Amino acid sequence: MNAQPVKKEVLFTNSFRYILAANFLLFFAFYLIMPILPFYLTEEFGAGRSLLGVILSCYTVAALCIRPFSGYLLDMFSRKPLYMLAYFAFTAIFGGYMLAGTLGLFIALRVFHGFAFGMVTVAGNTIVIDIMPSSRRGEGLGYYGLANNIAMSFGPMIGLFMHQLYSYEVIFTMALVFGMLGLTMAGMVKTPHRDPVRREPLSLDRFFLLKGLPAGVSLLLLSIPYGITTTYVAMYAQEIGLGVSPGLYFTLMAVGLAVSRLFSGRQVDKGRITAVISLGMCLACVSFFALSECEDLAGWNPGVASAAFLTIALLQGVAFGTMFPAFNTLFVNLAPNSQRGTATSTYLTSWDVGIGIGLMVGAWIAQAFGGFSHAYLLGGVLTVISTLYFWLYVGPHFNRNKLR
Repeated sequence: MNAQPVKKEVLFTNSFRYILAANFLLFFAFYLIMPILPFYLTEEFGAGRSLLGVILSCYTVAALCIRPFSGYLLDMFSRKPLYMLAYFAFTAIFGGYMLAGTLGLFIALRVFHGFAFGMVTVAGNTIVIDIMPSSRRGEGLGYYGLANNIAMSFGPMIGLFMHQLYSYEVIFTMALVFGMLGLTMAGMVKTPHRDPVRREPLSLDRFFLLKGLPAGVSLLLLSIPYGITTTYVAMYAQEIGLGVSPGLYFTLMAVGLAVSRLFSGRQVDKGRITAVISLGMCLACVSFFALSECEDLAGWNPGVASAAFLTIALLQGVAFGTMFPAFNTLFVNLAPNSQRGTATSTYLTSWDVGIGIGLMVGAWIAQAFGGFSHAYLLGGVLTVISTLYFWLYVGPHFNRNKLR
């Protein structure tokens, strides 16, 4: 008798589609304003480069502070109400930006926005794992992240385009509208029933996945140059006189992220987690060192520098798109099911710490050493360190301690 083919469990349920849409709209609103904020702060409030890094990092620091508690709350209480509450707060603050008449009020709103973002992203990542079949987790996380990448493809480009034609109030209003649409989609997601969780004494491992800390260090080192890139690459292009729209950088980076996520998710489901991460790390090393050389290339031949700049964007997207689903799955596979929220928050907290450091040191290095190319050179060095640490310690540690 011929063996019957194994039927794949259904991934694209209605709830999965709704949460993909909600995730896309959340990040589209986020990316719409992200590249214009440095210009907004300098043009409206006269903030200098060194102050820019401090102000922009408030958002990430706030998200970082709330995420460990988010994971604990999501593991202890009903996840959907927490998700909806955080999504609502995240959306409402876009309207608050239009009312911020002073730099102090803007910073306060930015901090609260970071709290909401930290909570809603942990909740979304945890819920999407709950509603997808475990046999297709890597693939599902790839699609979930793809929603971010599509948002990244269009959000910054449209934001920069609108910056040339419209007022900041119009851009903030558009972010508010897309956030409201996302909130509607989030409300349509049906989450599975969870039995009440026994209240355990508070301890460090209720807030951080201790077995995931080595991987967290590796991820943190990778996210520092990523944070420098996503926040300051438009200023870098302007600084070295490239004749291309910085929005194209985000578009090509998002294309690389999208294509590689689909490939890497399937490889992760086949158990090749550490191999996939290693490949992405090697590509990231090349991309950051190459990005630091664009300044010298621009002095020699601006056309060649522009072509290299856009090629690097695609390569960088492939590098991180390859790693994201694998790292996410790595953290989840180190945790029991009752600590999925904690695993997700540890993963995202590690990422946020690096992004926050990148926001702060990127502008400082540019001011202290005369340009952003030095910041990207540092990024290349940090990526090499992360890669070696992953090969020598994180990979073997994961293979010894993984639960699935």
